[in-house]
Amino acid sequence: MNVELQNIIANVGFPIVVSIILLTRIEGKLAVLSDSINGLSKIIETIITKQQSL
Repeated sequence: MNVELQNIIANVGFPIVVSIILLTRIEGKLAVLSDSINGLSKIIETIITKQQSL
């Protein structure tokens, strides 16, 4: 039973650790991307407003 548990941890543990690392790295990049998209939408809104006033 103990050997089976060690095999399960060895086989499943590595993908879990890699997934956690990748998710934490991607989370930071998604936050930056979201801020960039929000800023871009504000700029587009400003441009449209200026064009409508002309």
